[in-house]
Amino acid sequence: MRKLPALISIATVAVLALAGCSTSPSDETGAAGVACVDSGKASEAVKVTGKASAEPKVKFESPLTTEATEVSVVKEGKGDRVATDDIVELGFSVYNANSGEKMNAGGFGDDLGAPITLAKDSSVFPALLKGVACATYGSRVAVVAPPADAFGETGNEELKVGAKDNIIFVVDVKGEIPPRANGEDQKPEDGFPTVELAKDGAPTMTIPAADAPTELKTAVLKKGDGAKVAAEDTVVMHYSGVVWSTGTVFDQTWGKSGPTPISLAAVVPGFGQGLVGQTIGSQVMIVIPPELGYGAEGQPDAGISGTDTLVFVVDILAAG
Repeated sequence: MRKLPALISIATVAVLALAGCSTSPSDETGAAGVACVDSGKASEAVKVTGKASAEPKVKFESPLTTEATEVSVVKEGKGDRVATDDIVELGFSVYNANSGEKMNAGGFGDDLGAPITLAKDSSVFPALLKGVACATYGSRVAVVAPPADAFGETGNEELKVGAKDNIIFVVDVKGEIPPRANGEDQKPEDGFPTVELAKDGAPTMTIPAADAPTELKTAVLKKGDGAKVAAEDTVVMHYSGVVWSTGTVFDQTWGKSGPTPISLAAVVPGFGQGLVGQTIGSQVMIVIPPELGYGAEGQPDAGISGTDTLVFVVDILAAG
């Protein structure tokens, strides 16, 4: 259905760290049971300047190395402390500490940040988890991490990261993304599948005993009061997709790694059309005919034929 935007892709393979006075971990434990990490010579050598609403200016002498992840607090946020299972929106700059090159940056200011979930089974880089686990919302932190807490012993050839290269993350802990749509319940519309929500918000759809619509159809199940989604946006969402003819779930984010950022420029036409103009905080059902889905070729690996109509329930959690 889609591919991750380039801005987000590096954040999905990363992790966090935080501040103190020595290179050893403190006795304090943060979100998801992650031990809080102190600052050290390496993280203190990363000089970060600039307004909180913009990408920071980062200076350091390369190569910069450390045997254990270090984190320094550049700016202490005034918000609540990050908690276990929070979905945290991050702005980030990533540097190769050995070569001095900037690898990627994004999500600062009003731009949509990368979401990570502070769960005990998180697949995020350990360095990022260590950096964010003890932070407060609104903070900016600098993290210096050895390979073990970043790209590992193999490095990353595509990103020009060697097996022994340390990584620097400068991270803005922007805010908390809700785990599910929080809009006002709407009256069900006739002719649409019915939806039952589990305690965590995961939807189960029941398809009516009727022919599938031949045109794109949308129904708002919960009406959020946030900004409207634009065609060029990347949307952080939970979704579940089923085939109308069988009621079989062919793809969903529920029960996996958490809400997913998806560019509307990289989805099937009907999916994007169904979300444009909807508001953040809403839950929307989209019924997509074949010509606005995967077309005559279908998606055989997902059990979708060229004549299948698709039904999605989407929780719109953030966008930008």
